[in-house]
Amino acid sequence: MNRKLFRKALSRFFMGLAAVGILLFLPAGTFRYPQALMLLGILFIPMFFAGLVMMKKSPGLLEKRLDVKEKEKEQKEVILFSGIMFLAAFIAAGLSFRFRFLMLPFPVSVIFAVVFLAAYALYAEVLRENMYLSRTIEVQEDQKVIDTGLYGIVRHPMYMVTVFLFLSMPLVLGSVLSFVIMLCYIPIIVKRIRNEEQVLAKGLKGYEEYRKKVRCRLIPFIW
Repeated sequence: MNRKLFRKALSRFFMGLAAVGILLFLPAGTFRYPQALMLLGILFIPMFFAGLVMMKKSPGLLEKRLDVKEKEKEQKEVILFSGIMFLAAFIAAGLSFRFRFLMLPFPVSVIFAVVFLAAYALYAEVLRENMYLSRTIEVQEDQKVIDTGLYGIVRHPMYMVTVFLFLSMPLVLGSVLSFVIMLCYIPIIVKRIRNEEQVLAKGLKGYEEYRKKVRCRLIPFIW
């Protein structure tokens, strides 16, 4: 086992858990926020076990997923806007719970927790299909075009899955206001995809042919 990678992954995991917890419970003014506890459970428990699996079977992929240093200017802007969006959405959810402002019934949160877990399963499938999935926009050495499975339906199944994940998060938290804020993810991910496709078209052999074969970028039959 790569101990350095393990320590890095573990520290990122606990930093993420602590950050999301603070952003939810501090505005809520209490730890007795059941929707937030549910989100933390369905978000971080599968993440922990997925990390262990990648550590054992594909440490290279795990290392790529931990790398967040973007080189592309447009992608740095995407990361900045995404960070602001998440901060605002989580804080808004906590405040909504504290002041009981536009909160959804708890059974609705449970339904979207199921949606979130289903999207998580698709996320794992995309990782299984594509060993080149880093968190930064780049063309890697010996990278090949993947056109099977979900990649035969849309060109960016990872981003398709994140739309379901991120839009279900505020609904798991029960906050309508948080959901409205998280809708900003749609133009953000569109911007990321357009820039990523420019990079891939220039540097990845066979990508132009793949774009002609698989027409839809994000949503089947629509875009």
